[in-house]
Amino acid sequence: MTRLIIFQCCLTLLALVAPACVRHGDGTPTEAIPSPLPASPKTGSTPPPTPPALPPTPPPTIGPSSPTCAGGWSTPANGSSLWGTPLAVIRKATGVGGPLEVVDMRTFVGPESPPSTKNYLMDIRRWYVKLYAKDDLAFQGRFLVEDRRFGRGLAAVAPYDTSGFVSPDWVGFQYDAEQPKAFSYRGLPGSWTGIAYDFVNGGRGLTIPGLPAQSDGCLDGT
Repeated sequence: MTRLIIFQCCLTLLALVAPACVRHGDGTPTEAIPSPLPASPKTGSTPPPTPPALPPTPPPTIGPSSPTCAGGWSTPANGSSLWGTPLAVIRKATGVGGPLEVVDMRTFVGPESPPSTKNYLMDIRRWYVKLYAKDDLAFQGRFLVEDRRFGRGLAAVAPYDTSGFVSPDWVGFQYDAEQPKAFSYRGLPGSWTGIAYDFVNGGRGLTIPGLPAQSDGCLDGT
């Protein structure tokens, strides 16, 4: 079964929520897919957000090809179209404004998940982006953006202080026309519509992983 994309908010898979905690790649898994946070009463003062932790040295800019990252990955040149495209998608999906500070970015090309024999699903460009908003330090996270022949969209989001491609850190949101209201989720930047599900492992019953085996290693070391 092929995944579908809803470009006005985020990329959508035909999947249900999967709460299992399974390691894929390096990183430390969290306990469960987050639930929407209740609306906060507008009383008292709100503590300032914690400034994002920055790596002591610049992250690598290129990674070799491997069985789990076919073709390898690279960091686009700042100011290039490959640099600007995922940032525009993130802005459109989240509504974040102001300057964005990119901490790490990788781009790589791989097949659909699960792999398909259709030519237009064999070479999908993806981006991994870790960033925060300079004017709103509460907006900090890790994002996966996908670009297919028929369009591009935001596939999944993970908390800023996580690492690797680990379940259930990476959360996707399944479009639900009956629940148009956006909710905040602990650890995730912004607010999100739809039903949260485990992007790494896929949903209960369909078990479609968010990334194919040929690409899930492209996030190793992030």
